[in-house]
Amino acid sequence: MEPRADSQLAEFGYRRRPRRILMTADTVGGVWTYALELAQSLAPHGIEVTLASMGPSANAAQKDAASRIPNLALVEGDFKLEWMDDPWHDVAKAGQWLLDLENRVEPDIVHLNGYAHATLKWNCPVMVVAHSCVLSWWRAVEQTELPIAWHNYRQHVSRGLREADVVVAPSRAMASALQFHYEAPQSVEVIYNAADEANFQPSRKEDFVFSAGRLWDQAKNIQSVARAAQDVLWPVVVAGEDRAPGGAKVVFNKVRLLGRLGRHETAAYMARASIYAFPARYEPFGLSILEAALSECALVLGDIPSLREIWGFAAVFVDPEDSQQLAASINDLILEPSRRAALAKAARQRALCFSPQSMVKQYLNAYSRLLETRTCLEVVEHQQNRSGVPTCAS
Repeated sequence: MEPRADSQLAEFGYRRRPRRILMTADTVGGVWTYALELAQSLAPHGIEVTLASMGPSANAAQKDAASRIPNLALVEGDFKLEWMDDPWHDVAKAGQWLLDLENRVEPDIVHLNGYAHATLKWNCPVMVVAHSCVLSWWRAVEQTELPIAWHNYRQHVSRGLREADVVVAPSRAMASALQFHYEAPQSVEVIYNAADEANFQPSRKEDFVFSAGRLWDQAKNIQSVARAAQDVLWPVVVAGEDRAPGGAKVVFNKVRLLGRLGRHETAAYMARASIYAFPARYEPFGLSILEAALSECALVLGDIPSLREIWGFAAVFVDPEDSQQLAASINDLILEPSRRAALAKAARQRALCFSPQSMVKQYLNAYSRLLETRTCLEVVEHQQNRSGVPTCAS
């Protein structure tokens, strides 16, 4: 451990800290960006991260980004993710793969960005970070009863939440969703996600509206942006994957489609865009919104609890189902430059609160509590064994 790392940890008041973390992730959405941001933030503290990626393989850009983080080792596994169709055979195989990784890596903490694998017989404390879930997605997007086919998923998630040593959510709204839908612990710790302001700096603003997300994803609701575009006074530019998992291609006629962009290309558009529109139906945190806010875009967002919680008075909120309201709200900002500029500055000021430094401090605190709790339990068990008092396992 480097002296600088020791002094920083001592400054935060930590007595125990991990040296190695085994973390899971997938490459499909924002979890990948989050995992790399957190790993990079842990580097100055001398903590090594083994990132076990499942689901689709990382693309060249993702592998390149991972390779640039000095304390990160990427290991890929070809397994279905727990929210995919009929995944449980793969989930079981992935579990054995993860246990083998634990034996090789010997981590101090297992950090799962998923649920099901928290039930494995780990040798170290387990953190589950709940970025999203099918049940809360279904309630927000489909607004119908959950099909019976998903009941097995509910059981796996419920068991994972019960078995985890600590559960973290990226917003109070997501924490509440866990407690509503599952037998989640009463205490879910909220640690907001982060983005580095150095990667998202405003440039000279131009007269266009920007939006980014999976075009086929009903939760992101980019479809509403496309419907509103015909009534918006400025050009509307949209970036994102246009092919759904089944292969169907999404076509929008009234917007300029850029396709899937890399992170640096997306940042370049955000730097120039005056307005960022994201009328999400479901978004437990919203990393793209944070990135747009750091880029000093005025925000027009879906009126849902998580986004209200995070952005407060620093955004305009619209009904996700009302594309006419979306168009009207965007046009109001176009026609009121001073209000638009004030809102953009408020968004950036709010975004600066979600810094990597703040996020990593909270995770280090949570990791330390996990290790200290495990140590206390081991000491108590050792003392009970020496005194002949039966332990819970006896």
